[in-house]
Amino acid sequence: MSKVPSNPAIRLLKEHQIPFTEHLYRYEEHGGTSVSARALGVDEHAVVKTLIMEDEAGRPLLVLMHGDREVSTKALARQIGAKSVHICKPEVANRHSGYLVGGTSPFGTKKAMAVYVEKGILDLARIYINGGARGFLVGLDPKALTGLLEARAVEVAFLE
Repeated sequence: MSKVPSNPAIRLLKEHQIPFTEHLYRYEEHGGTSVSARALGVDEHAVVKTLIMEDEAGRPLLVLMHGDREVSTKALARQIGAKSVHICKPEVANRHSGYLVGGTSPFGTKKAMAVYVEKGILDLARIYINGGARGFLVGLDPKALTGLLEARAVEVAFLE
């Protein structure tokens, strides 16, 4: 990708005057956050992955997690009052978010979803999160997650 995309995520950030920096990198299929962190020269802990999940009733939800951590779906279900939570299949995630897996941004999603953010992300000075396209992250203050997205803090991270 050689140019910054114009998409719902970027339009939403600009509309709400959220300051952000643009970071393009060479996307690698199944490369994950380690690839983007290495390409940008940042700690993978500050790269935030956007995960689309569903509860037992099929209600979609969005989970924001440190790149170097995994989500305990049992702990998440307990903390949000659900019986169970599971990651969506890629085609289902694409339908809920309007983005392709690997390019999913929490900003400007197709469907309105509850947003949950790992508490430690909010303690970082700056985060790097998908800007709505594969190979494109935006750098911003994590306060945008609770302000613009009304993300609720949870503690569900574990190191795999």
